Amino acid sequence: MQKSLYIDANKCTGCLQCEMACSYENYGVFNISKSRIKVFNFEHAGRKVPYTCTQCAEAWCLHACPVDAITLDALTGAKVVNDATCVGCKVCTIACPFGTVNYVAETGKVQKCDLCGGDPACASACPTGAITYVDANWTGLDKMQQWAGKTDTQPRANG
Repeated sequence: MQKSLYIDANKCTGCLQCEMACSYENYGVFNISKSRIKVFNFEHAGRKVPYTCTQCAEAWCLHACPVDAITLDALTGAKVVNDATCVGCKVCTIACPFGTVNYVAETGKVQKCDLCGGDPACASACPTGAITYVDANWTGLDKMQQWAGKTDTQPRANG
């Protein structure tokens, strides 16, 4: 059974514990600028929304990489960046329609969520349950992908 992160923005308080846990898990420091998950502040709406890689089935980042530095983790289904192979060309950052693959200037490589090997630190650290690690069939990923692939650009009537 594949699992994925499920984010319930209604439960997010903007505490940034997910960002802190991610940076500590991946870099051994509490530094939100190093986090692979970000909490966006929609000030006008008064909401905070955690956001990270959705591990797309049709992973554009993986297919775009010219050196095959992004591979599929068979156990978790995560698309994982191999730092030793990555040349820092940033093609994957352009290919990702969600903007969740990021270039790290310090290393000259890219980074993205890798689901922490099947035990996501962000989900474990979230005190409100806004981020959970659940059966992928329950996340609504298919709906997000449908929405992302819409080609209907006709204006809709109000009403």
